[in-house]
Amino acid sequence: MSLNNVMNSSTHAPRPLSVLICALGGEGGGVLSDWLMEIARKAGYAAQATSIPGVAQRTGATTYFFELYPVPVTQLAGRKPVFSLNPIPGSLDVVIASELLEAARCASNGLPSSDRTVFITSTSRTFTTTERSAMGDGRLDSAALLALVQSVSRAHHAFDMQRVAAENATVVSAVMLGALAASGVLPIDRAVCEEVIREGGRGAQASLQGFAAAWQVIAQTNQHTEQAKHLINLIGDSEKNVAELAGFPAPINDMLHLGLLRVQDYQGSAYGKLYLSRVRSLLDAEHRADADALHGMQLTREVSRWLALWMSFDDIVRVADLKSRASRSERVRREVGVKSGDVLAVYEHFKPGVPEIAGLLPKPLADRLLAWDAQRVAEGREPWSMPIKLASHTVLGALLLRLLATCKYIRPFSSRYAEEQALIEEWLTAVMSGLAEDWQLGYELALCGRLIKGYGETNHRGRDNLLHVIRHVANDQRTTAAARATALRQAREAALTDEAGTQLDRVLKDLGAPARPIKAQPIRWMPRSRNT
Repeated sequence: MSLNNVMNSSTHAPRPLSVLICALGGEGGGVLSDWLMEIARKAGYAAQATSIPGVAQRTGATTYFFELYPVPVTQLAGRKPVFSLNPIPGSLDVVIASELLEAARCASNGLPSSDRTVFITSTSRTFTTTERSAMGDGRLDSAALLALVQSVSRAHHAFDMQRVAAENATVVSAVMLGALAASGVLPIDRAVCEEVIREGGRGAQASLQGFAAAWQVIAQTNQHTEQAKHLINLIGDSEKNVAELAGFPAPINDMLHLGLLRVQDYQGSAYGKLYLSRVRSLLDAEHRADADALHGMQLTREVSRWLALWMSFDDIVRVADLKSRASRSERVRREVGVKSGDVLAVYEHFKPGVPEIAGLLPKPLADRLLAWDAQRVAEGREPWSMPIKLASHTVLGALLLRLLATCKYIRPFSSRYAEEQALIEEWLTAVMSGLAEDWQLGYELALCGRLIKGYGETNHRGRDNLLHVIRHVANDQRTTAAARATALRQAREAALTDEAGTQLDRVLKDLGAPARPIKAQPIRWMPRSRNT
């Protein structure tokens, strides 16, 4: 059928409205496409939907292309519009994405246009394999991704669709439909959308709630929104009124307050005062090294970030505390969609070993216990551990978790606590010593705090790497402070590159620093099988 038979001769004939749906596998992108087709049919419009299968580094991705001709079929006098099979770059009216990186991927491919496209995206992230496997913070900068989306759109709406879906116990496709319908780009009524959802049967009520919540988010604002700042929701404007932050400069107050909240939640108000005291010492040292504030107190800001994370190190007490909180129980119930009358059973799996138990004991007892386990390993046996399956939904299970969580009050007397505090002080002392020589040297030492991450062997490797670069790179008096700052940056980046430390060893060799000591690995003898 020719185009002349499809449209009238008027040069002002409306063009089809095009929508590109970007969703990850399992998020209901196909359901959303089917909903839109049914909505168009009920509303009396001609429409077409196609799908474009693809691959992503997470759960797979399929894009769905939907077009709607904005003239009711009854007014076309028997003529039919011609639709495209694929999206045409620069001709999209709406792009809607359930995940921020997928939105940025679409934007980078040149599909939206700044003079036509309304971009609706979730600010939530599903991290790629590369992001998850990085030794350091491998996450892509969400602010940069959102800025890319904004730069290629006529208007854009951004909010956390995953959160809205979870709060309403529904799938993200219902939230996407609500946002799309509320954007006003398509000539569809809310009542028609809700009717189609209601006809879906099972789960319709939850989908209607998610639809309504998203509609409300979009309806409340017609201006661009920035990436969802859940941390701001946590602290609000309260940092202006927190007495503990009096005297600290405004540029670091947001990070400082977050750190204070974290360490107070971890160990109490006295621990929070220790945190602020340490930050105050670093701030005074930075003032002496940078009297004109040319660097905007970047060093103190970084220290306040990594110090808070290090001071709230993970141990079995912390795990028990987090798992036994009411907020965690509510989140689990919301995520699995528990309804009235349902029974939810939750089992926690622990496998504490000697290091975890010894970490809660005073140093003399801890040393004896660790020596006993080391002897076991030296004899070729497995390190001792105790697998536990705990039913936290029961009264007994919940009480046991809370009992373990109360061990936070004996934590300051434990060997692990003393060890961590000593290492923290060594790092902070190194930062202040570096500041006394050169601001950049102190700053690079402050950034080395990011080497401390994770738990178990990952945490131990990070601590060993940090101490090694402090003792053998930062304190190498054979070179200038500027040269040591550069060397520290190279060593830190190398340590974050690979878990095995191969790149770090190579950089240390190039810098003329001592190699990391080789750790002895026990030989474990396996019993002979009867079949051999």
